[in-house]
Amino acid sequence: MKIGDLAKRTGLAPSTIRFYESKGLLKSVGRLSNGYREYPLEAVAILSIIMNAQQTGFTLDEIKQVLPANSTNWRHDELMAMLHKKLDDIESMEVRLAQNKAHLRSLIELINSKPEGMACKDNASRVMDSVGISDGKNGS
Repeated sequence: MKIGDLAKRTGLAPSTIRFYESKGLLKSVGRLSNGYREYPLEAVAILSIIMNAQQTGFTLDEIKQVLPANSTNWRHDELMAMLHKKLDDIESMEVRLAQNKAHLRSLIELINSKPEGMACKDNASRVMDSVGISDGKNGS
C-alpha cells in the first residue's frame, strides 16, 4: 500500500510514517518503479504498536529495541523484560505524582487558611515560614 493509504488507515501523517521509517522502526519498505514507497499490510499493525507504546511512555529507541524485523520473530524475553521495566517506571512515577499532588493540596490549604484580616504579604510570609522558606529578614 502507498503511504497515503497507510496514513488514512493509521491516522498518522505521511511525514510521521517517513520519520518512523528513517528511524528504522518500519522495515521491509519497498519502492515501486516510480519511486513511491510500498508498505506491507503488517505496517498498519507495526504503526499501531508504535503509537500505543509511545502513549504508554516508551521512547522510540526503546520501541526499536524490541520490534522484530518481521512480525513472526518477536524476542519474547527481551520484550517481557522491557514491559516489566516500563510498568515499574510507571508505578514509581505514580508514587511521585501522588506525593506531588498531596504536597500541592497541602500548600493550597495552607494558603487558603489565611487568618481573618491578615494582609496578603503577611500571609505569604506565614506560608513561606511554614514550608521552610525564609527571607532571612526575621532572623529565621
